[in-house]
This record gives sequence, structure tokens and C-alpha cells, in this order.
Amino acid sequence: MSRPALEVADIFRDHGSAWRDANRGHVSLGQLKVMSAIESCRTAALGGHVVRCEDAACGYTHVSFNSCRNRHCPRCQGSAAREWFAAREAELLPVPYFHVVFSLPAEIAEIAYQNKGLVYDLLFKVSADVMTTIAADPEHLGAKIAITSVLHTWGSAMMHHPHVHMIVPGGGLSPDGTKWIRASAKFLLPVRVLSALFRRRMIEALVVAHKAGKLVFFSELASLVDAAAFADYLEPLKAKRWHVYAKRPFGGPEAVLAYLARYTHRVAISSHRLMAINESSVTFKYKDYRIDGPSRYKTMTVHSHEFIRRFLIHVLPKGFHRIRHCGLLANSEKEECLAKARELLRVKTIDPADDELRRAAERDAAADAPRVHPCPCPRCGARLIIIETFEGVCPPRPSQSVTKVARIDTS
Repeated sequence: MSRPALEVADIFRDHGSAWRDANRGHVSLGQLKVMSAIESCRTAALGGHVVRCEDAACGYTHVSFNSCRNRHCPRCQGSAAREWFAAREAELLPVPYFHVVFSLPAEIAEIAYQNKGLVYDLLFKVSADVMTTIAADPEHLGAKIAITSVLHTWGSAMMHHPHVHMIVPGGGLSPDGTKWIRASAKFLLPVRVLSALFRRRMIEALVVAHKAGKLVFFSELASLVDAAAFADYLEPLKAKRWHVYAKRPFGGPEAVLAYLARYTHRVAISSHRLMAINESSVTFKYKDYRIDGPSRYKTMTVHSHEFIRRFLIHVLPKGFHRIRHCGLLANSEKEECLAKARELLRVKTIDPADDELRRAAERDAAADAPRVHPCPCPRCGARLIIIETFEGVCPPRPSQSVTKVARIDTS
């Protein structure tokens, strides 16, 4: 994909300083660091390298600046997705894969915004528990399944909308591990059953967290500190249908992984969706999911400060993992479970000794080879060789003293 004419970094560089001043004392250190990283990405501030085409007849030479590698930066997610793709490719199984989405209702999303680490973690754990519980039920699939979950906290218009995307193979190991139980080619698990159990388990988990004093409340939700008020707030949600959506299976395992790689490394908005930027506003494309057909694609114009606010409400807590694996892919048993699944599905495996010899040979070859830029020469398509590197001068980190209040009001 070609480089976009407009980038999120342009908005941060042009309007970030004024936004910081206007919101001083109401921005977390993590959000300030994300702003600084995006502003510095692919600039001289981070240093870089000089590349030259290996074809002497071409002679193309170019200076490339280093990326910030921040997980919230739109420019850095392409290479991160490719690395993730390569690491996950060996885990594919030759079965249909399903895409399942668990979404929090707006009332719980408000609590989640003020308790990001806790409620996002509950969303991961409860949704995975619901999937594995229903899948293990003999009345449904009766198998232990594999799940890869990815957290997204935004809707198309960058408003706060926490939900988890799951990629699940169509089947799993039997309880005794002796056979592979296949799911229907068009159906994995009943979404109404998943929705009902998700609602009950999530509400129960929130009540337990509230009793333990782990939830905090500000602004309009301040009254929910009281247990009775919190119970009254949750009561209408017990009769509401919580959104769980299951898509039809993908065309094949490779298509699944390519699709998921895009989901795992998305940020609140891609620079390719930006339409126009001026001294006070930003126009971008978004998708209205309430409408079907081409008319669902629309444009929205917001003040530049509002754009930055919306982008930064999706900054995750430090150390929070937004990609998680469970079931057959849980780290404690992944190797054994995948080996058993491949055996039952008659998948050709590589001898570990041969694989280690291959990796050792690749390491030796890489040690002797010149450093190569991941992109080909734009003139002739040959390799670009890194001939020189240089250090940058990073700007000072934001001061901790300006981060007494670690949230932005979304009203």
C-alpha cells in the first residue's frame, strides 16, 4: 500500500502542542509518551540509516529515518504485523476458522473507560471462558478449542467501544485428546447462548470487583461507589441482549492469518482514512455499521483537538497485552496440544532436529550477509543495502509533574 498523503503524525505535530497546553493536568504520562513517539516517528530525532541499491548500475541512495515502534503509532504497525504473521504461521491448522466478536454494552464501556486495565482484562478472561465453556459442552461441540483474542477499544468514528475479536478454528480436541472433533462448516457455536452466558459472567465479575474495592468512579459515575447504586445501574443490563457476533468461516488458514494480522496491529485510525487537514479541523472517512451497502461509508469533520482527544482515549495501560491466546494455544500447553492436533489431522510436521539445523544455517548466513532494508529499491526492485547508520537526538520525555489526573473527560 502506498504511503498516504496525510498522516496522523501531521495532526500531532501541527496541533499537539496547543492541545497539551489546553489539557494540561488532565493527560496521563502514557498518553504524552504516545504523542511524543508519533511526532518523532521517521524523523531525524530518532536517527536512521543510509541505504544504497545493490545494483551498481542503478546507484539509488536514500536516507531513511528510524520508526518509533510504539504500538499506538499508525506508521509502525505494518512491519509489526509482518513479524507477528511469520511467528504465527506455524500454528495454523488445515481447518475452517471462525471470527467471533464480543462487545461490551455502552453502560459497561463507561465503567471500562475509568477502569481500563481491570475491565479490559475481565473482557478478555470472561469472553474466553464463555467460548471454552460452551465449546466443551457435549450438547454443542464437546471439544477443547483454540482461541486468539485481540482487543479493540474503538468504533469507526474513534469513539470508545471496547470489544474483543477472536479467531477460532472450526473444531477442537476431544476431552480425552484422542480425536479431533470438527465443527459444522457453517456454524461454530450458538451466539444467543454465548451472549447470555457472557452477560451473566461479566456482570458477576464486575460485582465481585466492586465488592473488593477495585473499581473507581469519577464524574457522572461517582455515585456508583455505593453498592446499592451500582446494583441498580447493572439491573437493566440483565435483561438486555449483549452483542456477540460470529462471521462465516474464512476461505483458508492463510487468509485467516492475513486477516488477523491486520486486526492485531490496528490502531484507532489509519492514516489512509484521513481526507483533509487544515488549521482547525480534520476530515476522515468512517463506516456507519447501521447501514448496509456503499452508503455506509461516510466522512466526518471534527476539530483537531477533538481528533487528538479521540485518538488518545485508546492508549492502553502500560504493560497491558492486547493479544492473548487460550485453550489449545495457551502457553503452558500449546506445543503439546498443537502436536496432537496436527497428528490427528494428519498434518506433515518438521523434525525438531532438522528444524534447528535449518535455523542455525540461516543464522550463520545472516551473520555474513550485509544488512538489508526490508523494502526493495523503488527504481529497479533490487535489494537496498544499509551502508551507514546514525544516531538521533530524542526530545526530552514528558514530565511526570503534569500527569496528576490520568484521564480525559469524554463528555
